[in-house]
Amino acid sequence: MTTKSKRHPLLNWGIFLATIVVVFLLGLLASSILERRTEAAYVNVPKTDIDQFDPRNEVWGENYPREYQSYYGTADTSFRTKYNGNAMIDMLEVDPRMVVLWAGYGFSKDYNQGRGHYYAVTDLRNTLRTGAPEGPKDGPMPSTCMTCKSPDVPRLMNEIGVKQFYTGKWAELGAEVVNPIGCADCHDAETMNLRISRPALIEAFERMGKDITKASHQEMRSLVCAQCHVEYYFNKETAPGANYLTFPWDNGFSAEAMEEYYDNMEFSDWTHALSKAPMLKAQHPGYEIYMTGIHAQRGVSCADCHMPYKSEGGQKFTDHKMQSPLNNIANSCQVCHREEAGTLMANVYERQDKIIENRDKLEELIVRAHVEAKKAWDLGANDEQMTAILQGIRHSQWRWDYAAASHGGSFHSPLETGRVISTAITIAQETRIKLARLLAELGFNEEVPYPDISTKAKAQEFIGLDMDKLKSEKQEFLKTVVPEWDKEAEKREKGYDMTTSLQD
Repeated sequence: MTTKSKRHPLLNWGIFLATIVVVFLLGLLASSILERRTEAAYVNVPKTDIDQFDPRNEVWGENYPREYQSYYGTADTSFRTKYNGNAMIDMLEVDPRMVVLWAGYGFSKDYNQGRGHYYAVTDLRNTLRTGAPEGPKDGPMPSTCMTCKSPDVPRLMNEIGVKQFYTGKWAELGAEVVNPIGCADCHDAETMNLRISRPALIEAFERMGKDITKASHQEMRSLVCAQCHVEYYFNKETAPGANYLTFPWDNGFSAEAMEEYYDNMEFSDWTHALSKAPMLKAQHPGYEIYMTGIHAQRGVSCADCHMPYKSEGGQKFTDHKMQSPLNNIANSCQVCHREEAGTLMANVYERQDKIIENRDKLEELIVRAHVEAKKAWDLGANDEQMTAILQGIRHSQWRWDYAAASHGGSFHSPLETGRVISTAITIAQETRIKLARLLAELGFNEEVPYPDISTKAKAQEFIGLDMDKLKSEKQEFLKTVVPEWDKEAEKREKGYDMTTSLQD
């Protein structure tokens, strides 16, 4: 005899109701997905047909309002870290030794912590390094200095040619380069794909035997930054009459490889006012240093940390408030790292502290070398006696500058940054030994006094700068010339329209 098991009626009802709930929830999920897809489709429908060389960010922003609005977050200057951030910091006041290290060069007059991209044009105009030109042919700096400051640059390169853009003084383009760094610098107007808008990067890749058009999307998320955040120099031989922007990567990215490149061509940025050494000024080799670090090795791009993805209204997009990851640890660091924010920040500061400790010592050694070299000249040293000494000063300061100017190098690649500084300390010490021997030969057996450069003002007075005159001339220029540039630029941009509305 078989016994049939009977299911309790309540169990049947439970299964039935559970099925209804599951079906209902799956329906809600499907509806949400369809709604988000529809919303995304409408969000990305272009409202404006944009010309590739339109430099106006607000026009591009009509099609991509979220990215545009987040970009203007670069106008915020309220964030300070232990060493930097996005605030205006007078770095010469923080570290007056730099004034002596750059004696005879524009950076000894003025060097501020860089603010956000929003201020690129404004800060270029304001800095004492660009001088106070009374007319378009005046001013010490070439037009090439504007290359990375504005989407007006690719527009001008397209209109007048690359060589012509690199020819002349920066003041000649004062009324033309007015829009801050933005959309046209990095994006294709039709597809919004990342693109390289500056020829120097493309040309550097070609000389290395590489085709930049073969770069992956992830690589491009760093290469668009590498258009500007790199070491460069003005080559006067590529196109006679022009200061042609060139990246010295032919031998590689390392400090030694670029040093060899410069030495072989006997290039120098300036002659030091005290030591008479033929000096090299590192610009901002952020990309080169980054490429030697663990993040680059593991395929993490610049944008992953400095422009992480965010979500708003159900839409995922790249946050264009390009900033320190320490101001956005949750979206930047903690996507990969599971440690607490405080721990991660402490890790960063630990690396920075150790690098800067050695960097400060190196600065003191190089300052002493410059002062001692001046003493040797004053005592009658000749060129033959000074050649190896000046080469040592050049090489040690180049390595210091390579590490100091890399902006974040102590975190991007602390091992490489530390290695470069340690080699510079060795070179500086060996150079000072040579100086001590030479000074003894010249009859000077005392210690050369270290100057009182405890403040920026004292350091600038020590190297002979008339800061009152420089500041007065600059203020007059900002009050009289710059407003005329802005009026001319406003009139030009109102006089023509590079866009057409698709709704017309």
